[in-house]
Amino acid sequence: MKPLNVTLEPAQIAVGTDAAFPEALKRVFGGKVLQHQQDLYEAAKSHDLLLDLAPTGTGKTNASFSVILENPQGNVVYIAPTNALIDQQTAAAEAFVAAAGLPHVVKSASAQQIRRWRDDRVGKRSGEKLYNVLREPSILFPECGGGRPLLLVTNPDIFYYAAFFQYNPLDRSNLASVFYSSFATVIFDEFHLYDAKQLVSLLFYLVVSQVFGYFQHNRKVVLLTATPEPACDEALKVLQQSGVRVYRVDGQKNGGSLIPSQTAVALQIRPYLEKEEMIETLVQYLCDRRQHLPQQQGAVILDSKDTLNRIHDGLKARGYQEDCGKITGDTPKEMRHEQAQKPLILATSTVDVGFNFEREIEGDRQNLDWLIFSARDRFSFWQRLGRVGRVLGKPQTEIPSEAIAYLPEEAWSQGLNEIDSLAGRQPLTETLEELDCLQRPFLDIYWRSEAFLEIARPLLELETSLEKTPGADLIVVLYETLQVVFGGSRDWQYYRRRMKILQGAENIARTETGKIAKDWKYIKGGRNFVKSFLQAYYPEDWEDVKRGDRSLEVVEKQILATPRVIQKLKDYAIVLKTSYAPLFRFRDSLLENVTVEDPQGFLLDSCGETQLDPLHLLRFYEFASEADRCVLTKRSKETYQLSFNLQVENLEEFKSTQLAKLSAFPNCEIARTLGEQTRPTAVLSQLTPPLMPGVIVQENRRNRWAICKLQKQGLGSYPITVEDDFGETATYTFFPSLDGILAIAAAGFALKCPDNEEFWCI
Repeated sequence: MKPLNVTLEPAQIAVGTDAAFPEALKRVFGGKVLQHQQDLYEAAKSHDLLLDLAPTGTGKTNASFSVILENPQGNVVYIAPTNALIDQQTAAAEAFVAAAGLPHVVKSASAQQIRRWRDDRVGKRSGEKLYNVLREPSILFPECGGGRPLLLVTNPDIFYYAAFFQYNPLDRSNLASVFYSSFATVIFDEFHLYDAKQLVSLLFYLVVSQVFGYFQHNRKVVLLTATPEPACDEALKVLQQSGVRVYRVDGQKNGGSLIPSQTAVALQIRPYLEKEEMIETLVQYLCDRRQHLPQQQGAVILDSKDTLNRIHDGLKARGYQEDCGKITGDTPKEMRHEQAQKPLILATSTVDVGFNFEREIEGDRQNLDWLIFSARDRFSFWQRLGRVGRVLGKPQTEIPSEAIAYLPEEAWSQGLNEIDSLAGRQPLTETLEELDCLQRPFLDIYWRSEAFLEIARPLLELETSLEKTPGADLIVVLYETLQVVFGGSRDWQYYRRRMKILQGAENIARTETGKIAKDWKYIKGGRNFVKSFLQAYYPEDWEDVKRGDRSLEVVEKQILATPRVIQKLKDYAIVLKTSYAPLFRFRDSLLENVTVEDPQGFLLDSCGETQLDPLHLLRFYEFASEADRCVLTKRSKETYQLSFNLQVENLEEFKSTQLAKLSAFPNCEIARTLGEQTRPTAVLSQLTPPLMPGVIVQENRRNRWAICKLQKQGLGSYPITVEDDFGETATYTFFPSLDGILAIAAAGFALKCPDNEEFWCI
């Protein structure tokens, strides 16, 4: 596969004027106003939803803060994309508020910070604390007295769990009410980082704001991104058609003069290499670069932390340790600026947002002369390419930059093989948009499938809170608006019933079996769940009810009369709850992070401990288990392969009842192997959940294409060996957690059982 050479012309951005700014804003911008900043401020006077799509590093944050002046006495929530950025954006908000003379008190709220808030002031539960602080900030922060408004900087996870009624049942309604009603200005930063299901929460909030009239009361919502998602654009057009006043600005319109924002870039696009070859190639390239062009400064941004660490080791072995800085998620915040002063910086996706490679001694030219990076989709491609050659505000702008981009091999089979070179940013944009391998999979699929079950939870909670009020009719209006946005075909009553079943499963799963027998009728969602239980396990009795031969009450009473059946009911509730739990988490992970000690500095720049994804640990490191933690001993010379083992009572029964069905499996363990060699994973057995959710499918001639397609689109899958008590074994493919739900949405029919049984969810 031949590399693609691209010549990118210098990028420019339009300069605006502060003529329409109040004196307070003039102090903030100091006369250096860009057109997108001016446009955003002026558009806020007559629009509800504002999108700033200006390039990375051109002042979108301050532009979004200027919108606060439309509601100068109202509360603000700023959703920073990561915890690492909460402190940074809190400081930026404090500086803006002070310079603009706004009355707001700026406070940050990550999960860790909320837990540290004083119990004697605001309560013990996290949801209770957050609600009390938002309701009356001066309880915890005396400086908020006198009615001063609050500017809260938080993360998307907290916003999601609050707006989607996911906190403790004692707090969820109160907290959701505050998040829906209390903020006059709402700012979502870098929202292109949200995946399909995370975008659902953002769009849900926008639709609620429209249907419940918050935009009519002057709420302003600002979305910041340099790389908008096309499917999200289509959803916003639907909102616009329903009456939301939407304004988009990208900084490219010429309201006056243009100034340089990025140098010309000589870009080479290469296919991603095998790991060992990648490490060897880049170490040699970087050493040559430091030897022949020591005056230049550059960076390497890769998705694989292990590959990056191995490159760092290779440079260190060749004597370039002093030249090389490293920034990963494990690098302490206070050390990141120090590492960024080195002429060669190795970094992971940690630097993708909010990190500007600032130098203590700013030069006249760009801070990065060259960049090497990998990209899994076109959003990360443009985000990372935008890091090199930044010259906004620099006196020297004509020195060109260089970049090397590594893309998936599929890009060549999908069209890059036909091109030797390109000239210009627009032709490159059009070329990358044609590559399926750089698209984000499952956005449309997810929206048109289980997204409606996810939004059914907050809708059901809203329906309950509005019961017997004039606002009750708005629930159907809200659902129908969401239906237009997401493109669904089923009505509200369908998803209402399904959510009530899951609601019943969640409540019965945490109820003592002794109480279930007499209280199940009164448990929230209990009746709906018992109906589902009858359909799944007592189909003949259910048919009697449908025919009218017996009443539902009689069947329920007969079946639930014995402790054995009550336990079976609870077990079914636990399985159903666990199977769908990934759908109601903002970020899905198969296993909880494990604490690892790193005495030899494989991950950390100094000895210490960190949190690590167990799957990453298993694939790339050797470790010793000590109580509830691991001690890293060395990097694995080869990457371990991961698989699962599942123990069942009878393999034939498993085949007939469990294949191609969303479920949650007990006695499921992770194994790691190198060839025929299996290595122990004892410490991780403590982290493996009692039930592993997902879908197990049997690969056959008819569905092999579908499984391969799902894997290429990014769904995680693993081999799984199923063994029964008689020693019989069989090997299948396992799509765990949310990947199992998405596999159903994408290829349910193709994954159905070989005997043509219909594909269904347990």
